[in-house]
Amino acid sequence: MDAIQDENAILKEGFLVKRGHIVHNWKARWFVLLPDRLLYYRYEGGKRESCPRGKVFLADCKVTCPCLEYENRPMVIKLKTQKSTEYFLEACSREQRDTWASSITAAIHTLRPAQAPKPDPEHSPIELHNVSLSQVADSMHDVHSGIKLMNHIEQGSSFKKCFTGSALVDWLVSLNFVVTRFEAVTLSSALMDENFVKPIGIKSIEAIRSGELSDQFLDDSTALYTFTERYKRKASVKHEVSLSAVELSGRVVIQGYLLKQGHNRKSWKVRLFILRAEPGYLHYYDPSRDDHRPVGGFPLRGCLVSALEDNGVHSGVKGKLQGNLFKIITQNDIHYYIQATSKEERLEWISALKQLTC
Repeated sequence: MDAIQDENAILKEGFLVKRGHIVHNWKARWFVLLPDRLLYYRYEGGKRESCPRGKVFLADCKVTCPCLEYENRPMVIKLKTQKSTEYFLEACSREQRDTWASSITAAIHTLRPAQAPKPDPEHSPIELHNVSLSQVADSMHDVHSGIKLMNHIEQGSSFKKCFTGSALVDWLVSLNFVVTRFEAVTLSSALMDENFVKPIGIKSIEAIRSGELSDQFLDDSTALYTFTERYKRKASVKHEVSLSAVELSGRVVIQGYLLKQGHNRKSWKVRLFILRAEPGYLHYYDPSRDDHRPVGGFPLRGCLVSALEDNGVHSGVKGKLQGNLFKIITQNDIHYYIQATSKEERLEWISALKQLTC
């Protein structure tokens, strides 16, 4: 399970944006550096999940910094394992990139061969370079050739409009998205990891608790899955943010990964925030996108910035998220709820923001 037995053993932790192995998209993950390995987690409800999504054994690894393989992502570090598996990790700034690279390199140098843990025997990771998860999910919805939704009963409970794990594997193979069933399970795991499908029922939900991504999706005729509520067809066109050159011309005061609550779905997502002065603007970016245009932003003049108490339920904040929260109210009375990863980080951001609101 790779649970962290001693929190004092943590050398460094924080957000990095990781390129996927299966599909080469980018997702923010919470990384924890230990003396002999690097763990990464999803970050939900204001804290990291209990089980890591993956691990990298550091013995005999090589760090490349800066990594020049992605011209539009200059903050990327490449970590190559002794089995030649490559991890591409993007930091929020050059300072953070160099700090992470230095910390990982120091941990590698400290490891002696006798101390190096042996990697778990498992399948080599599959890379499905040309697979678009959105396209696969769209095809699953196709009225004529998509996967059939049926009603199932598991241990006395009825589940409507769902499909079994083996049915999805069969469908992926039959439509030539993959060649083997093992590849189909890997692709199904990616669809689940990216919230296109979700487990329902006892057996499929129990598999989630294993903590290993490769074991979480079950090629099983009794494991039940369905589409997530958040998945919508591409027919919905996203609003394009119009930006002037003036907004982005200011001096960068501070930048970093923070969590932001959405205005519509109220879900919390990791965003790269950049605070600029002269003129004072706050922009936020989706780190999974390659175009690196802000997905939102607003001028800071006249804004109200305040910290939220760490205890209690706050109106406007969805769920039970607590700790290190702060709120920005714009001149147009738009409320932004943001969470830092520590009290010190929250204080740093609030102090910097308030200086630009006058």
